[in-house]
Amino acid sequence: MIGAAIFITLLVWWLIGGFISFIFFVLLVFVIQFFRDPPRAISQTPHSVLSGADGRICKVQKVENPYTGKEEILISTFMNVFNIHSNRSPIGGTVEAIYYKPGKFLNADLDKASMENERNAIIIKSDEGPVITCVQIAGLIARRIICHLHIGQEVTRGERFGFIRFGSRVDVYVPLNSEVLVFVGQKVRAADTVLALLNPQEEEKPETPVEAPAVEAVEVTEVAATADAAPAAETKTTEEKTQQQA
Repeated sequence: MIGAAIFITLLVWWLIGGFISFIFFVLLVFVIQFFRDPPRAISQTPHSVLSGADGRICKVQKVENPYTGKEEILISTFMNVFNIHSNRSPIGGTVEAIYYKPGKFLNADLDKASMENERNAIIIKSDEGPVITCVQIAGLIARRIICHLHIGQEVTRGERFGFIRFGSRVDVYVPLNSEVLVFVGQKVRAADTVLALLNPQEEEKPETPVEAPAVEAVEVTEVAATADAAPAAETKTTEEKTQQQA
């Protein structure tokens, strides 16, 4: 697309020139800045879920995740045409599933864009245990979602995995027991801003009460005490018989 923009701009400048060619040069600069993808320092906060895109938080809400059927927290990031549109993995883990859904091209800032716009959902089983869903959503003038991942692939936290052309949105679903650290209206940066902290320890808690082993220990102790008392009583009876015979 950058090459096509350069060719058209030079062609207009050569054939027409003047103010019209200046407009095309401005459009060329816009196209080049849109596809920029600079290196980014990746946050190393333990158990963190990172932002998958640059932009502004437009939604933080408890909803039913349509891809897993579980009640989770949805964190949506809206990207305007001036944001960097390179998408990065919010967490390290294994790609379990990818769902692509054709749809409309509504303004990505609208709530219904999550369910009606063209979108691509990536289900990632995180290294910490919980499953994270990251959804690329096309916007008003976006016409193509690019995803380089495949099922079974290992991804690292903050790794580049795709791109959405010209205005879009990225939804991230996290478990209910996660600690959300962002708010609506906040500006975030991909791979740098921490959206939420996972709580994998809570999911590993056993359902059996902790007091159960203590009760069993008491019963074992009583049985052992009874068993120890029997030989002592038997020994005492033998000593009394010996004294009587004497």
